Amino acid sequence: MNIRAADSAAMERARQRWDGIAKPLGSLGLLEDAVVRIAGLTGSEHVSVKKRAVIVMCADNGVIAQGVSQSGSDVTRIVSENIANGTASVCRMSRAVGADVFAVDIGMEQESQEPRLIRRAVRRGTRDMTMGPAMTREEAQQAIDTGIDMVRMCAEKGYELLATGEMGIGNTTTSSAVASVLLRRDVTEMTGRGAGLSDEGLRRKIAAIEKAVLVNEPDPDDAMDVLAKLGGFDIAGLAGVFLGGGIYRIPVLIDGFISAVAALCAARICPESACAMLASHVSAEPAASCALDALGLKPLITAGMRLGEGTGAVCAMPLLDLALVEYDSMNSFDDIGVEQYKKY
Repeated sequence: MNIRAADSAAMERARQRWDGIAKPLGSLGLLEDAVVRIAGLTGSEHVSVKKRAVIVMCADNGVIAQGVSQSGSDVTRIVSENIANGTASVCRMSRAVGADVFAVDIGMEQESQEPRLIRRAVRRGTRDMTMGPAMTREEAQQAIDTGIDMVRMCAEKGYELLATGEMGIGNTTTSSAVASVLLRRDVTEMTGRGAGLSDEGLRRKIAAIEKAVLVNEPDPDDAMDVLAKLGGFDIAGLAGVFLGGGIYRIPVLIDGFISAVAALCAARICPESACAMLASHVSAEPAASCALDALGLKPLITAGMRLGEGTGAVCAMPLLDLALVEYDSMNSFDDIGVEQYKKY
């Protein structure tokens, strides 16, 4: 995959700009780092993220047959339609920060008649991973290609910042399964209650993941194998978005747990794609911080959020705007006649 590494010269110019601003060195912390990362991705210290969008991948997971969720596939369809028609949480929050929202049916079990939903379904939901692979390798690749193509579309329309979101009942189960294998961690450590499981529900969820890993024997050194056997179309599509960010040089904000696992898959498939990733927040799901740690990323926000849909990533957009106000318009030390701070 043709993804070039970050432009170190552009990153250095961005750091120099930050260091020349009349404030203590590094005092905006991760906000400074985010601007530098974007400069490295785009190859220019002149950073802009004015035109932005959220790409929400919507899909169902066959593993819900094992009682791992309170809800069924009808909820996936209903909420996905709300995202497409602009009434969901992520849409209301996105309007407040000037972001467009694209909802993609990449594999919902129930086909929707909502005209604003982008129809790119690989198939009608994944198979039950406790009985065999959730997808074929070819289906996983098709979902990844769909994510890449969504970024291509956004690049052609001039978008400068993307965020990931998802909607799919059962996808904390698939994400926990993928994370446990890729990170070589115990399933119980990687599995949370999702949208609110009881103690018994959590036991079923852990048992389902353990069975799926036993049945499928995924190769932890082959991210595509793990993704196809244990993942979902939403995770694969989001992995494609992160890969597309690297290809088309557009920064992509990671949302929560599911998005972080998708980002981890993308980085394992093509390590250079990590240059396009920014961590918006850390989800309350137990494996979320583990996935971000594995990517070497620190979240801008720690607020215990777990709504999904891309809402956490949207919350980070105003932080980038505020960082760029400082970066673009703050006086330099020369402007105010004060000697510049020195690094020690």
